[in-house]
Amino acid sequence: MPGCGPRGSAVLPAQVFAYGATAGLLGDLLLGDPRHGHPVAAFGRTAGAVERVLWRDHRGWGALHTLVCAGGAAGAAALAARAVRRSPVASVALTAAVTWSVVGGTSLGREAHALGGALAAGDLEVARERLPHLCGRDPQSLDGQQMARAVVESVAENTSDAVVGALVWGAIGGVPGLVAFRAVNTLDAMVGHRSARYRRYGWASARLDDVAGWPGARLTAALAVLAGDDTRGAVRAWRADAAAHPSPNAGPVEASFAGALGVRLGGTLSYAGRVEHRAVLNGESGRPVEVADIERAVRLSRRVNLLALAVCAAGRLAVGRAARGRTKGTKS
Repeated sequence: MPGCGPRGSAVLPAQVFAYGATAGLLGDLLLGDPRHGHPVAAFGRTAGAVERVLWRDHRGWGALHTLVCAGGAAGAAALAARAVRRSPVASVALTAAVTWSVVGGTSLGREAHALGGALAAGDLEVARERLPHLCGRDPQSLDGQQMARAVVESVAENTSDAVVGALVWGAIGGVPGLVAFRAVNTLDAMVGHRSARYRRYGWASARLDDVAGWPGARLTAALAVLAGDDTRGAVRAWRADAAAHPSPNAGPVEASFAGALGVRLGGTLSYAGRVEHRAVLNGESGRPVEVADIERAVRLSRRVNLLALAVCAAGRLAVGRAARGRTKGTKS
C-alpha cells in the first residue's frame, strides 16, 4: 500500500478512508446490513436507556442526552481508530467494517423494491404493513399512488441520510466521522420529531442533525442532477422548490430527485394523525408518481451513492497529497 510506511504517515488517513470506504460500500452492496448484532441498533438501545435516565421536558437535558450519546459514540470510535493506527491493514479493515455498518443503501433499495412489488400486485394491505419500514407516514390514510410517492420521497431523503452524508463525514473525520454522523442521524430519528414529549428534549438532536446533514444533502442533490434523467429539470426543481420544504436538507434532495425523475413530490401527508400540507416539488413540469418510478428512484439512488464514494475518496486523497506536499516543502 503506497505511502503507508512511517515516511508516508501524512497520507495514510486519506488512503485508509479511500480503500476502507470502498470495501465497506461494496460489502453493503453485496450483503446489505449486518443481520445480527447491528451496531446502529445497539446504539439505539443504549440511547434509549440514556433517555430513560435523563429525560426532562427541557432543552438542556436534551442537549446533554445528545452530548452523552453522540459524543460517547464518536469518542469510542476515535479510540478504536487510534488503537489500530500503526497498522494500515487493520485501519483499512476497521474503516471498511464501520462503513458497512453505518451505510444502508442496499437495505433501503430492498425495502423500496418489496413495497413497490406489493403496490404493483395491487396488495395495498401488504404495502401498508411495509411502509413504516421506510418512513413515518400514517399508511392507513394513503392510497396506492400516495404510498408510491412516499417511497420515492423516502428513497431520495435516505440516499443522503443513509449513505452520502456518512461518506462525507467519513472523508472529513475518518472512522469517528462515520460513527458521529450515524449517531446524530439516529438520535434525530429517535427524539428529533415534534411530538409533545420531544419538542424540547429533542431540539438539540434535531438541530445538530440539520448541521451534520447539510453537506451530504447538497452533494446528494448535485449528484442527482448529474446522474438523473433530466439534468435541467433537476436543477430547476432544486432552485425553485427546495426552500419551500420544511426540512433544510430534505428539500434540496427531494426537489432534485423530483426534477431528475420528472415527477411531482410533496403535497399533503399525514404523520401519526397529524396532517401537513407541504409545498409541491417540481409541480410545474412533473407528473404524479407511478409505481414504476420506485425502481427508477432506486436506480438513481444507487448511481448517486457510487458517485458520492468516488467524490469523497478523491477529495480525501487530494487533501492528503496537498498535506504531503506542504510537509515536503517545509522540510526542504
